[in-house]
Formats: sequence, C-alpha cells, structure tokens
Amino acid sequence: MAKRIGILTGGGDCPGLNAVIRAVYRHARDTYGWDVIGIEDGFQGLYEQRWSELTGQRCAGLLARGGTILGSSNKANPFAYPIARPDGSIEVVDVSAQCVSHAQSLDLFVIGGDGTMGIAKKLMDMGIDIVGVPKTIDNDLEATEYTVGFQTALEVACDALDRLHTTAESHARVMICEVMGRYAGWIALSAGMAAGAEVILIPEIDYDIDAVVAALNRRRARGISFSIAVVAEGAKAKGGKISIAQAGDETAADRLGGAGALLASQLTERTDYDV
Repeated sequence: MAKRIGILTGGGDCPGLNAVIRAVYRHARDTYGWDVIGIEDGFQGLYEQRWSELTGQRCAGLLARGGTILGSSNKANPFAYPIARPDGSIEVVDVSAQCVSHAQSLDLFVIGGDGTMGIAKKLMDMGIDIVGVPKTIDNDLEATEYTVGFQTALEVACDALDRLHTTAESHARVMICEVMGRYAGWIALSAGMAAGAEVILIPEIDYDIDAVVAALNRRRARGISFSIAVVAEGAKAKGGKISIAQAGDETAADRLGGAGALLASQLTERTDYDV
C-alpha cells in the first residue's frame, strides 16, 4: 500500500500557494509514488474530514494560478474551535484530539504562517508527523529567511509607492502608505528603501513623532516640497499603542489597521503640511 500524505493551506491567502501544492504533489508522486490527499479549508477540513485525493489533472496549470485550490481558513484553530449550536450560539471547544485521530493515516504538509505553524507545532507534540512550509507575506517566521508570498507583497507595495510619488510631487503633499506585516516590518522596510521613502516606521522600533517632523522639515529646507512615508500596520509611537481595526478573541487574532491614519493626524496637528 502506497504511503499517503495530506496537504493543507492555513491562514491568509498569498501568491504561491498553488505552486507549493503542485510541487509537493509532483515530488511525492513522481519520486516516491505516494498518494497525496488535499485537505480543504485548512484545519477546518482536517477536523471535518473534508479531503480528496489530488491528481495530475487537478494539479495541472497551477503555477500561474492565484489563491489556493484547497481553500484556507484563519478561524479554524483546533485548540479553540468555534462550533455553532442549534440555538444559534457559538461555543469554543478544543477539537485537537479529533484532528490528531483523523490524521493518523497521513503525514501532513502544512503551508502557513506564524499562527498556522504554531498550531502545527502543538499537533506535532501530540504525535502527528508534520512538514511545515513557511508561507506568509509578513516574512515573520522564525528559522527561515524567506517565506512564500513575501516577494509578491513587496513588489505590490513598491509599485504603489512609485505611483504615489508623482501625485505627492504634483501637489506638494506628504503621502502616507500603510502596508501589512502585522508585528513585523519587513514589507515596510524593504519597500520603503526600494522606493526611496523619506520616513519608514516599523513595529520593531517605536517612533518619535518629533523626529519624524524634524526629518520632513529638513527635506523642506532643502527645497523639496513633498515626502513619502511608509508605515507598517503594527508600528506605534513611543508610549503609544498599536492601532487595532478589529479586536480578536480566542478564535481569531486582532486585525491591525489605522497606523497610517494616526500618523496623518499627528502630522496635521504639528505641521502645516498637506498630508
């Protein structure tokens, strides 16, 4: 009987997921003759046992196809799993034991980011063999230099900043571009450096708003009427708090957002710039 492996994608969507699925499938089938099972919607599909065998036809043409053919979920933590009750209420339960039981016949390939890999580590500690594939635009996974999805996010951010330059210069504005990354500043730092931004604010270093104003003033003193600022969504001022667009709970993390708007209001209060 051929060995069976299962593959799932967890967390947020990013480019490159289908390419990873295709690579795992082809290597497993062509090199080892293993059967490859596609698990739908991340750990949710593992718990609900929604999976099917991947085939050459299903994995054809995936290199240029966005998204993930398996689907994904960032609200399916087996250790804090939301289950709808008949009365409409939601009960959060631990279904990790069921997931371990369902995966006994499979070795798992888990494609995901920080949250997904944290779950995978806990399941490994319960006895499942797992190979983790680092996937996240945030590039914030320990023990890996480069994650699937980061390069495309960086290219998109750089393209946006290039486009902002012309408007900023035409209207003598300070243009602020807030980028994703959660608690890591890789996208902001790399895109800001590539695009020549005057200000780059990242979560790893709390910023001093007075220092930001001073930098913009020095630029104006040189006769340059516009500036570009790149702000990571997890950046915060000294003594301030991270901007949260939507608070999370035990089943989902906080959704960050608003750091750019906060910087804009701070600059508007302290300067006469058109921000």
